[in-house]
Amino acid sequence: MDWSANPADKLRIDEVGLEYACHGPAPGDAPTLVLLHEGLGCVAMWRDFPAQLAARTGLGVLVYSRQGYGGSDPVTRPRPLDFQTREALEVLPAILDAAGIRQAILLGHSDGATIAAIHAGSVAGHRIRGVILEAPHFFTEPGGLASITEARAAYESGDLKQKLARYHADPDGAFLGWNDAWLDPGFATWNVAEVIDYIRVPILAIQGRQDQYGTLAQIEEIESRAYCPVDTLILDCRHEPHRECADRVLDEVAEFCSRLLRIEAADVIPA
Repeated sequence: MDWSANPADKLRIDEVGLEYACHGPAPGDAPTLVLLHEGLGCVAMWRDFPAQLAARTGLGVLVYSRQGYGGSDPVTRPRPLDFQTREALEVLPAILDAAGIRQAILLGHSDGATIAAIHAGSVAGHRIRGVILEAPHFFTEPGGLASITEARAAYESGDLKQKLARYHADPDGAFLGWNDAWLDPGFATWNVAEVIDYIRVPILAIQGRQDQYGTLAQIEEIESRAYCPVDTLILDCRHEPHRECADRVLDEVAEFCSRLLRIEAADVIPA
């Protein structure tokens, strides 16, 4: 794996090529923050946030585009309704293995936060040391589904398709793969909140009060179910705190990571 901001080739996972970028120290030199993007995101849409994270935390940062997004290989539609669980249990472990990551902190946004939570609550082992969940979804909400319906109208008759085409090689695959799944009638009862019960590492949960895709009920679900330490950061913004309140999010993430590293160091000091 080419640990650089502009790798020459895609990362290949089960014959699927995934676009990726790396910042900061390689996995053999420091723990790694692994960034998992939102339902319409990709490597480029994180902008300079990964590089800023590496600079602020001193950790390595791996960011990749899931299949069907950014410059990654296209995806076959329709996506299965359990696509987030499949990403968490099948694809993400293979990526961590391929990158040689032995100590990871998962930072997921929106669908990526859900994938991070499912992985942390389902995959046994000590590789995951903490999870940062930004605007996570554990169950559907009427307001969120209404906003996803509005996004469909913006894609079909507005300029959303043109905007997404700047970032995604296959904008139809990126948008419709996400939108069709969320608006499928069978998805209305989707609920993966049970995974919270099994997370055994510290959690930082971040949410905007004006998030158009989810309410504070998602954060309250974490607080009411988690058996591990939970820090929350509620901000006056919409669905993208890491862009809308970048400095505050960087501060909180850096402090969360620093605290995890201090705990790790204390754990290995001989009595």
